[in-house]
Amino acid sequence: MGTTRAALTDVDLRTLLKGATPDERAVAAHKLCRTIDREALTDEDRAAAADILRVMATDAAELVRRALAVTLKSSHVLPHDVALKLARDVESISLPVLNFSPVFTDDDLSEIVRLGGPVRQLAIAKRPQLSAKVTGALVEHGSEDAVETTLANDNASFSENILQRALDRFEKSEQVLAAVAYRNALPLAVTERLISMVGDQVRDHLLNHHALSPETALTIAIGAKERATVDLVDQAGRAGDPKTFAAHLNKAQRLTASLLLRSLAHGHMTFFECSLAELAGVPHHRTWLMIHDAGPLGLRAIYDRAGLPTRLFAAFRAGVDTWHSMEFDGGLRDRERFQERMLQRFLTQPQGAARDDVDYLIDKMDRISRESRQTVDVA
Repeated sequence: MGTTRAALTDVDLRTLLKGATPDERAVAAHKLCRTIDREALTDEDRAAAADILRVMATDAAELVRRALAVTLKSSHVLPHDVALKLARDVESISLPVLNFSPVFTDDDLSEIVRLGGPVRQLAIAKRPQLSAKVTGALVEHGSEDAVETTLANDNASFSENILQRALDRFEKSEQVLAAVAYRNALPLAVTERLISMVGDQVRDHLLNHHALSPETALTIAIGAKERATVDLVDQAGRAGDPKTFAAHLNKAQRLTASLLLRSLAHGHMTFFECSLAELAGVPHHRTWLMIHDAGPLGLRAIYDRAGLPTRLFAAFRAGVDTWHSMEFDGGLRDRERFQERMLQRFLTQPQGAARDDVDYLIDKMDRISRESRQTVDVA
C-alpha cells in the first residue's frame, strides 16, 4: 500500500489498530479516511484500504466508527458492505451515511426504509437525490414526517401513482398535503384531486402555480375559496368604490389571481375591471375598453400586462364571455342574474362539491333571491 503508507506512517497504522484510547484511534481513522478518499490508489492499494476500513467499522469505540462514517459519508471509496454495516449501526453513525453515501443501491435504500424505522427513513428522505423506486418505498412504508420530507425534497422523483398513494395514505395530514401541493410540478390529476383536500392558503398556491383545466379553475373560483374576501368585495361593491378597494387589496398583496377569478365568477365585473387596471398600471377607462371593446386580443393583452398566470387565462375568458352573453338591461337584477347562472353552473358540475360548499352556495342563492324580492317590493 505504497501511496497510502507514504501519507500515513507505521505509527499511524499501529495507532489506528492498537491505540490506547478511542480518541487516538479516531484521529488516526480520520487521517486514513481522508488519505484514502483523496489519493489515487492502485487496485492493490484500494483492496488494502478497504480491509482497513472494515477493521474500523468493527472497532468497539463509537467515536472511531463515527470518524469513518462522517469522513467518508459522500465518498465512492467506501466499500458497499461497510456502508451497509454502518447503516445498521447506532444513529450517530448510520445517519450521516444514509443521508449522503452514493454507494447504496435503490434496493438497499428501499429495504432500509421498510425495516429501518422512522429515524432512518427520515435520513433517507433528505438525500440529495431520490429515485422513484425509493420515494415509492418511503410513501408506502415511511412515517408521516419521512413522507412529508420526501415530498418537500425537490430532487426526489415521483410518479403520478406514488403521489396518488401519498394522498391515499395521508389524506388527513395537512403537512403531507401541503408538501405535495408545493412541489415544483404536479400531474393535472393530482392537482385537481388536491383542490378538494386542502385549506384556502394551499388551494390558492395550487390555483396560481399549477396547471388546472378552465372548468376546475372556475369551480374553485365560485366554490369555498376566499369566501370572506369576496364577501368584502360584495360590501365594497355596495359602497360604490371598487377602485379604492382594489388598490387597498393590492397594497396588502391580496389582489391574487384566485380572488379576481372568484370575483368575476360572482359577477363583480366593475371590481374585476378595477383590479386589472390596478395590477396592470393602466387607467380604468382603457382597461374597460380592452376587456369589453377591443376584440378577442384586448383581454389577453391587459391580462398579460397585469402579470396573471397564463394557465388561468381560459377560465377568465370563459367568465368574461359569460358576462357578455347575458342580456343586461341596466336594471338592479343584472348582477344577481349573472351570479345565479354562475352558481347554478357550479352546483350542477358532475364532480359535485363538498357539503359545506354546497350549503354556502345555496345560502348565497337564497340571499340573492331574497334581496331581489325585497327590491321588487320596494319598487
